[in-house]
Amino acid sequence: MSQILRPDEVTRKYGRMFCRGVFTLVDEANGKAMIIEECSAKGPVEWDAANRRRAGGVTTGVRVEGTTLIMDAIIGEREVRFGPASKDVGGQGLKAVKVEGDRVRTTWVGLAGASVGIGACMPQGPGTIEAVYPDDVNVGGAHRIEVSIVTPKMVRVIYAVDDTDTREKGASWVLMLKLAQSVPVGHYLEHKIVQLNPEVPEKTTNCVAVGASFAVQPKDLDALNDYVVKFVRENTVSENTTIAVYQGLVVPEAAREYGRRAKREILKVEDAVRAAEASGIRLIEVTGKRGTIGAVAGIGCFDMGIAAAGLPGDFDGP
Repeated sequence: MSQILRPDEVTRKYGRMFCRGVFTLVDEANGKAMIIEECSAKGPVEWDAANRRRAGGVTTGVRVEGTTLIMDAIIGEREVRFGPASKDVGGQGLKAVKVEGDRVRTTWVGLAGASVGIGACMPQGPGTIEAVYPDDVNVGGAHRIEVSIVTPKMVRVIYAVDDTDTREKGASWVLMLKLAQSVPVGHYLEHKIVQLNPEVPEKTTNCVAVGASFAVQPKDLDALNDYVVKFVRENTVSENTTIAVYQGLVVPEAAREYGRRAKREILKVEDAVRAAEASGIRLIEVTGKRGTIGAVAGIGCFDMGIAAAGLPGDFDGP
């Protein structure tokens, strides 16, 4: 038997905790998932990250950005293994990720004090629909628990633009940051400024493309897209603006290679179109085609970390 509790019921049972949001993104075509957990403090996030990395399960990567924990995982199920450390320090891990229609069920295992994070904190966080517990659950202390947390199914969408400004007016990074902070649907994830080849003759000043990513429920994809296109159309000051759009957690290698080339070569619109077609990137011509070159590079470089903001060689050495 099991008991199902809504976030408000979890709060009443265990008291107000510290989770500020839980978002579960899936890429079913690639069998991947990303779980984003926002906390009110960095300490719990770092501690949870260390525990989840150690435990394995379906987790493939863990990173901390400020007070946010980001986990990469596979869609499926694997046993969690705490190892000999569990006897003395407890443990916490992700056992399964399953897509159930428009919802995602993640199953967690916790030992001792580590069980509080997945048994009492995450289940009451904004974004959670419900949590499923065994009837005889005991959170904290020396207990082992297994809990499933159900959240809406979300996908990641990246929008990248280029050629939205001129030498006299505008800045693409400002336009996209204002866009990201004003979007009325979904959850804003990241804003990226991507440095491209500064030798490009048609550049304005810095020669950058700019991207922003969002977590969004599939039912809201059209509303998000309509808002982005309308915002860019109304705020661009260039006659050469293009938007590139990619949905998924894995940017294809063809787009990544194109992005690397755009940092060191002078490319043509035709090169960008070929890379977009090979990568499943959708192109939306807003006021002109030339922005296609940088917009596709913005997608290709989006997941490169700080290297996206640099040129080849900037981060090769110590």
